[in-house]
Amino acid sequence: MTNPPDVTYELADADATSSVASALAAVLGPGDVVLLNGPVGAGKSHFARAAIRSQTHDGQEVPSPTFTLVQDYTGRNGPIWHMDLYRLGDSGELVELGLDDAMQDAICLIEWPERLGELRPERVLDITLIPHEDAADRRTMVVQAIGPAWTQALKALEDVNVPTG
Repeated sequence: MTNPPDVTYELADADATSSVASALAAVLGPGDVVLLNGPVGAGKSHFARAAIRSQTHDGQEVPSPTFTLVQDYTGRNGPIWHMDLYRLGDSGELVELGLDDAMQDAICLIEWPERLGELRPERVLDITLIPHEDAADRRTMVVQAIGPAWTQALKALEDVNVPTG
């Protein structure tokens, strides 16, 4: 089975990023893994916060898991794990935290996924956020669906009406 082609979106501001994240979160369920790539300041945490708030409630406190590695939440569609692997010392720490089970039983939003190493699952929605130098909140988002069963997620993104490039 081949993966669908990458889709590129131009997100004009933080609200557009939040809209896309919320639309995607509405269709995510346990076992869905979303990898959030991009440099520091690209909007990975903003994207994750918007997704988590849309699955919980608008006032949900969503601290960065930079120092704790993982924050977990109870979402409408199941448990959510938000991970920031920037400070990860060894991928073995993730096994101790239960990541292997979480990737089966929870929605996983993972920042700095290149640190997963061999724990990276075969079925992921790989999102890369690229900030624009000319505007702080403007960014390009490239979405790559890897593995089966991402049709509903890709359709949800299409329905947000953000321009594609």
